[in-house]
Amino acid sequence: MKSEIKPDTVLRSEGMKVLLEKLGRVDAERFIALIIKEPFDYTKWQSDLMKDISVRELSSKAMKEIGEVI
Repeated sequence: MKSEIKPDTVLRSEGMKVLLEKLGRVDAERFIALIIKEPFDYTKWQSDLMKDISVRELSSKAMKEIGEVI
């Protein structure tokens, strides 16, 4: 599967849509404020977040999330 890099305006729009759908307006704004004011390394955060979970557990959680979305 080939992925294309989206223009910044599209990425911002899609990101905001997801944040608003998942968090609601207040928590989406709080999340953005947290990201802006604190140094944040997303790659390190993700690796730390997933360090204690097996691939099987991660796959199971992902499949559950997909099932809830569909």
